[in-house]
Amino acid sequence: MTSEPKAPSALAAPRPPIGLFPKLIFGSRWLQLPLYIGLIVAQAVYVLLFLKELWHLVVHSFDASEQQIMLVVLGLIDVVMISNLLVMVIVGGYETFVSRLNLSGHPDEPEWLSHVNASVLKIKLAMAIIGISSISLLRTFIEAGNLGTNRSNFTESGVMWQVLIHMTFIISAIGIAWVDRLSESGHRKESGHG
Repeated sequence: MTSEPKAPSALAAPRPPIGLFPKLIFGSRWLQLPLYIGLIVAQAVYVLLFLKELWHLVVHSFDASEQQIMLVVLGLIDVVMISNLLVMVIVGGYETFVSRLNLSGHPDEPEWLSHVNASVLKIKLAMAIIGISSISLLRTFIEAGNLGTNRSNFTESGVMWQVLIHMTFIISAIGIAWVDRLSESGHRKESGHG
């Protein structure tokens, strides 16, 4: 005696209609769209800044010292890292909080996008901020070699504050990752997989 399988639509229970207020609340996520468009504009500004600095580097490379060239290159790296941070926020934030991008199968889909959620995005952003802060701090250390000369824009206390702020970023990122790990561990125990 063979029984024919039921059609998938017959197995699924019909969803109750969503009320007006829940629709309004859920639809409010689209208010973030102008924010992401604004970040895309900011990304374009960073591209222009990068091209301007690159042009400055090429034109003045013969007149500049190795240290000046290194500082400009570090500035370019800083712009690229900030731009990467913007891409993470734009793509990951939109995918997480507004709407699916439906990029699966696209050859340029970021591999991290398939498992992005608010926790993963927070940790990735914290790591990106640490990277940006590291480049900025390296530039400060190179320029701080000129302490005591008229060419330096940094004081000893200014450098110390930058180091303390950088350490705060690191401690914050470790704290975020630790809380996220505790949260995952708690979810595993609740579901019986831990």
